[in-house]
Amino acid sequence: MSSPRARILFATVAALMLGGPAVAQDRPIAFIGAEVIPIAGPAIPAGAVVVHRGRILAVGPAATTAIPPDAERIDVADKVIMPGLVDTHSHVGGGRGGDASGPLQPDVRILDSINVRDAGFRKCRAGGLTTLNIMPGSGHLASGQTVYVKLRPANTIDDILYRDAAGGILGGLKMANGTNSQQEPPFPGTRGKSAALVRQKFVKAIGYRDKIRQAAGDREKLPDRDLELEAIVDVLEGRKIVHHHAHRADDIITVLRLREEFGFKAVLHHVSEAWKVAPEIAKSGVGCSVIVLDSPGGKIEAMDFSLVTGAVLEKAGVACAFHTDDPVTDSRLFLRTAALGVRAGMSREKALEALTLAGARMLDLDARIGSLEPGKDADLVVLSGDPLSVHTKVLQTFVEGKKVFDRDDPEDRLFAVGGYGASRDQQAESCCMATRAAEAKR
Repeated sequence: MSSPRARILFATVAALMLGGPAVAQDRPIAFIGAEVIPIAGPAIPAGAVVVHRGRILAVGPAATTAIPPDAERIDVADKVIMPGLVDTHSHVGGGRGGDASGPLQPDVRILDSINVRDAGFRKCRAGGLTTLNIMPGSGHLASGQTVYVKLRPANTIDDILYRDAAGGILGGLKMANGTNSQQEPPFPGTRGKSAALVRQKFVKAIGYRDKIRQAAGDREKLPDRDLELEAIVDVLEGRKIVHHHAHRADDIITVLRLREEFGFKAVLHHVSEAWKVAPEIAKSGVGCSVIVLDSPGGKIEAMDFSLVTGAVLEKAGVACAFHTDDPVTDSRLFLRTAALGVRAGMSREKALEALTLAGARMLDLDARIGSLEPGKDADLVVLSGDPLSVHTKVLQTFVEGKKVFDRDDPEDRLFAVGGYGASRDQQAESCCMATRAAEAKR
């Protein structure tokens, strides 16, 4: 690294990696001739999408959409364009949340544990994903705070964070019930004790919040700072959504009961048996983030998993998004999830929405992403054909108008199809392996 040439190369690479919305393209780009699937409306057979400075300027028929005279025109005839895919539940980046010291660790932040150079991020972009909710694992009743990320090329975690208007980091709180969190003390051994520990923590957080309110800014009256309780207060005040792992019908109902008791916002994740209690979920107004597996794997509480879950939830009027749970299912195959949902009875429209806008809503990001509409972020995917076809390939992925994946690029293609080096630096979060090992010893 001591030679001038090496220093110049390093500086160039660093500049490219740091690129984000602040250096989005100055010249408009017009994608012309593709079938455009905006999600927010019907498909446009021969459409145009115009983007500029990271945002969408216009979407409509190619024959009538105004295109700036200085725009770069990209011919995408015979292709399909749809919004960048939104994964509401991922473990990409090798991050780990809570440890074995206790069952409730809401103060832990997964963003402090993510490797942005993990090859999993490049595989996500190869699958058309542009936004992720990266989670801690499900081996705890509360394993920590999730983080919402935009899949720009990154040098540090800060380069991909979603932030609010005040600069705060956006994410939720990961919680879980069922068998994963049933371990040796200090973890609970039963479902009843699991719910009791959660209630105890929430009641304590209510008391902590009340003391802060009563202090009215008087430092002498403020309670000692408690990071665990602060995170729960964020949930109670609606600043963070609870992303709750649950499989069995009784576990799902327990989450709804706790939500009703404490008034927090929630999204139900996995919900293998949601088809059994769809009316109850619909009545609660809570959305579901569903994993569609080709085979459920070895978890006993997923024994009654069914591909019809999405269709049953749609019929009941429940908001339904899909997720990968990567590495449980591969992010490069996320489009397959919608195809399997349709095969089991979902409508095409709701299945595609479940990959995009429904997930954006569950992350409270639908004002920015999830559909192709003027003013939204220019996150989009160019496909070789129908998104529900097994033959379709992701050709290009754009984040804020900048190309972040191109199948014609040999290095990008490696991450799309696999081969030597495609999994370099990649780590899989394995939150449940310790639990299963402990169960095997009993």
